[in-house]
Amino acid sequence: MKELTCIVCPNGCRIAAQMQDGQYVFSGNRCTRGLEFAVTELTAPMRSITTTVRTVFLEMPVLPVRTKGEVPKEMIPEIIRELAKVLISEKIGIGETVAADILGSGVDVIATSNQLKSAEEKE
Repeated sequence: MKELTCIVCPNGCRIAAQMQDGQYVFSGNRCTRGLEFAVTELTAPMRSITTTVRTVFLEMPVLPVRTKGEVPKEMIPEIIRELAKVLISEKIGIGETVAADILGSGVDVIATSNQLKSAEEKE
């Protein structure tokens, strides 16, 4: 048996998942969203990534970024290695794409700070 804590809503339901006849049987969820969370978590877990990428700018040597959506959990190490190769040479702002469709995942990586753009406007 596996136990999960649902993170979809504030209820934080403790969901028990038990394998019976080759399929999971769930209990403890208070809504269908909790059930969907548990099924996804056990069959195809997805995660958002937040990290930083390097820049050429001395005033801000790294830029915080995140995925615009969720990626398969097993892709995280490979995506982090790919982002370690990124070097930002333009002053970009929040929501601007840093890496489009990272590793064919269908998810873009975007900037989460305006500090580079703000520095550009002050110049």
